Amino acid sequence: MAVQAVYFSDKDGLDMALKHPDTLLFSNKADADARDKVLELSEEIREFLTRKVKGLDEETADRCALAIAENKDLFQKALKKPQLLNADEAADA
Repeated sequence: MAVQAVYFSDKDGLDMALKHPDTLLFSNKADADARDKVLELSEEIREFLTRKVKGLDEETADRCALAIAENKDLFQKALKKPQLLNADEAADA
């Protein structure tokens, strides 16, 4: 019987990783560390959004922040070329 190591983000925690193994369990430490970085960025974005957008509830701020953090490369490119943010939707239509 072979032993296989699996990794998860410290910020997600083991319980959450086991509930969502397809997306939160990783076969290498680098991917788990990358997930940690996304979650750290998401926390900072959430704080920014709740401070700057009056009336934004925590749950919505969390979901928005995670979406931005998970797509940070796209957002970085969109700062120079804004239409990239919705290019995939235009191609799907």
